[in-house]
Amino acid sequence: MAETLELSAEDSEALASPFLSELIKQYRAQDMHGAWEGKSDAQLLEPYILSAEARRALPIMGDPDPETLWRIELFYNAVGLSIERATKVMVTPMMKMSHEGFGRMVLIAGRLIAVNKQLRDAHRFGFPTYAKLAEAGQKFVDEGVGMVNKYNEVANWG
Repeated sequence: MAETLELSAEDSEALASPFLSELIKQYRAQDMHGAWEGKSDAQLLEPYILSAEARRALPIMGDPDPETLWRIELFYNAVGLSIERATKVMVTPMMKMSHEGFGRMVLIAGRLIAVNKQLRDAHRFGFPTYAKLAEAGQKFVDEGVGMVNKYNEVANWG
């Protein structure tokens, strides 16, 4: 039986946000065998939540595990798809990551870098609350939509 999480009103509201709805779609699309059918949206996104105490418990230097890298990719895939929905321009994510957890994520629209994020300490990727997760994702979406709208000719090139 799926356990229920205690959520603040702010976190409950964040789970209904457009960005987290897209991120949840990304997760559910990965569930080929129905293993997550009984899980709530909050339970699916729980690995993104990293309290200050949990963050302090992690070493400053560390190698990210494949599941953490996968979560980072899903996060930025959701950003890219949200930009696509808003601009009608196809967005392609590209991530280059060293085994030590340092790298770069870019979201490309045509010939335009719509989002460019330097990644450090990938093994510590997380947010203190669902509301902060939604806020961070929406910030990237807004940035990407702004870039595509400002440089539309470059984004629609090709």
